[in-house]
Amino acid sequence: MAVSLLHHPPLSNQRITQAFVDLNSRSLQRGITCLSICLQKQKCSIELYMMPTTTVARHWMLKTFASAGSLNAEVECQENHISSGFSTSNDFRRSKTVADSSSKPPDGVNDFERQLQELFDEVKMMIKMGNKNDAMDLLQANYEFVKEQINAGSRGIEEAATLDIIALGYMAIGDLKSVGFILNKLDEVVESLKDDEPLLDSVLIHMGSMYSALGKFEKSMLEYQRVIAIVERIHGKGSAFLVSPLLGMAKILGSIGKATKAIEVYQRVISILESSRGAESKDLVVPLSGLGNLLIKEGRATDAESLFNRILSIYKESYGEYDGRFGMALCSVAHVKCATGNAEEAINLYRKALQVIKDADYMALDDSIMERMRIDLAELLHVVGRGNEGRELLEECLLITEKYKGKDHPSSVTHLINLATSYSQSKNYVQAERLLRTSLEIMMKSVRPDDSSITFPMLHLAVTLYRLNQDEEAEQLTLEVLRIREKAFGKDSLPVGEALDCLVSIQTRLGKPEAELLDLLKQVLKIQEKEFGYESEEVMRTLKKVVFYLDKTGRKDEKFSMQKRLSVLRMKYNQMMQY
Repeated sequence: MAVSLLHHPPLSNQRITQAFVDLNSRSLQRGITCLSICLQKQKCSIELYMMPTTTVARHWMLKTFASAGSLNAEVECQENHISSGFSTSNDFRRSKTVADSSSKPPDGVNDFERQLQELFDEVKMMIKMGNKNDAMDLLQANYEFVKEQINAGSRGIEEAATLDIIALGYMAIGDLKSVGFILNKLDEVVESLKDDEPLLDSVLIHMGSMYSALGKFEKSMLEYQRVIAIVERIHGKGSAFLVSPLLGMAKILGSIGKATKAIEVYQRVISILESSRGAESKDLVVPLSGLGNLLIKEGRATDAESLFNRILSIYKESYGEYDGRFGMALCSVAHVKCATGNAEEAINLYRKALQVIKDADYMALDDSIMERMRIDLAELLHVVGRGNEGRELLEECLLITEKYKGKDHPSSVTHLINLATSYSQSKNYVQAERLLRTSLEIMMKSVRPDDSSITFPMLHLAVTLYRLNQDEEAEQLTLEVLRIREKAFGKDSLPVGEALDCLVSIQTRLGKPEAELLDLLKQVLKIQEKEFGYESEEVMRTLKKVVFYLDKTGRKDEKFSMQKRLSVLRMKYNQMMQY
């Protein structure tokens, strides 16, 4: 049985989200069945809101468009394996793109941008200090002020710029509902602006990025297309100023299934950068990684390998072989080696990458990126049959978490479950049970009794008890999981289907009536058809069980139609296996 270890959920763009358990649905199923030019006005007509602190009034402003690229880069450009360790160049965060770059902006423009910078810096500091509510109050106050300006008839670039920065502030907080609301208002203002407005290109880039984060890809594409047209008209089709919007567009095209077009855009970005920065420029890392990850996704790992090797060469030349960034590049090459099926070489590269990063003191031992790399390596070691080595890494993850966060910290639950999964693969169910009971105890101290996150270790424990022939307790735990998940996710949700699938296996051995088991399986089938499609492999497996129980309960007519459907699916998958 292949091992599927748990990771924390994907990191947010600011790497501020650390969660608990991201249970791969396969684990449960297998468990049992298993910017800017001068403003036209000499002085900005808008002033941002000032919030008093005690007796002294202070300005709270937001970040300039020109330097908001850290958000842009992380939201738009950096892919999973590269976002953690590779830097995006600041060269594309410019302050002049829509007009003659030799023109000198008046003092009013500089003051306005400086105010914006200060506001965003203050919002970031509030978030960092844990004062998220204060940050939201500040953004809301500024929104109310600019809304008054708009209602009074002012719909210029100043209002658009301020709304854009407020939206970026909400994005940094993670309040996507407010981001969407602000974007709707911003859209109304931007539509009436001419393309030669200062700051507009940066506003449009941010809008494209935020719409993408909200999953509104069509709107995002429209913003990127507009800013690309603006920059091409002013600076030409080979301008490096095109890199940021082109990367945003490429990522969206990849996300919506237009891989061929996305590849063309990535290649255009690479060509622009090679011409303007040189073939060994660090600026090439982001488009190379984006293109490489897309090729892997499209099943072209061999083509992707040369791209990641090129990244490795760039970092070796720039920083040397003992720099942490070189270690991160090694990690990406290890990832592509996995995708090409070269597991042993991938293992060696992962080990070397971890050692380089550790020796260089590039990041803390408890950093979530380091943790993820150790878990990836541990999973790979299990896959090739080196479970003991993999288990050592998982134990290291647990010890590090306990050292830095405390022995009973919820973050340790992921590692306890992973260790239990490893022991289960080695048939050491007693040790797996001990670890899972510990993880469940930690969870029960950390969250409400009906919190859905508690069902992950609970169902794992039920599976382990089933393997230890402790069916009565396994059934009770699974029924509790089912109750919590139905309330949290709905009766027709995939998490409920997973629990039902486990329950069927347990109750079969307990000798429950076959008609009851058949009803449960039909509910599982309905959920899988909705989630995976009528011709999915998951549906085929459940159909096999349904046919079995239809036969046992004597429902011959119903069995005939189900058997016919199952035969068609089997033939389809047999043909697929031949290719």
